[in-house]
Amino acid sequence: MFGYDQADYEKLFAEKIDLLLQLNDKERITWNGRLRKPLNDAEIAPRPVQQALPIWVGVGGSPESAERAGTLGANMALAILGGEYAKFKPLVEIYREAGVKAGHNPQTLQIAVTGHGYGAKTSQQARDEFYPYYANYCKHFMRRSGRESIITLGDFEQLAAPNHGLFVGSPQEITEKILHQHELFGHNRFIAQIDIGGLPFSQVAAAIELLAAEVAPAIRRATTHIHQ
Repeated sequence: MFGYDQADYEKLFAEKIDLLLQLNDKERITWNGRLRKPLNDAEIAPRPVQQALPIWVGVGGSPESAERAGTLGANMALAILGGEYAKFKPLVEIYREAGVKAGHNPQTLQIAVTGHGYGAKTSQQARDEFYPYYANYCKHFMRRSGRESIITLGDFEQLAAPNHGLFVGSPQEITEKILHQHELFGHNRFIAQIDIGGLPFSQVAAAIELLAAEVAPAIRRATTHIHQ
């Protein structure tokens, strides 16, 4: 976006994602757009070690963004940062329907779920340790957007409830939430955003270790038969 008019955001995104997909597909490309200089028999190197780079389009709450990702045949990374996560299922349906309508193989349309999270040995420990930093993150984020807002402990507890999108709790709680979302979305990847609000590195590292040692193996055991 550097040096471009913010009013052209949608046009810029559409043109640049189209170019990126073509660069990913071809070793040489001749291309002409409206918002950047043309390419004339340009060599794209080095090439990825795999057949093509996996490209994921981030989607928040916009049906138009979900439809665009499906139409392009790109993977969709669904950001669930708050609210009841069942409300995001229509976006998944829009994405898959748009992909099939555009002629893409449904098996190649992958979905990731991303969310803020923090794990500890017990649910109470996770909530006690993460709340101050999550509240700090929200306060900073809201201030940047021109709003003053404080996340109370009650708000935080609601956001971390079993049917909401904040992944905070014991390894078992996080596992159950991911698996329940998998039943709704059939997603292939979960991305936990842990390092927010000034959380100390030692706690970030401990949460990552819990995800790797306890949550990930449990998820794999529960979903292996689904993906075979």
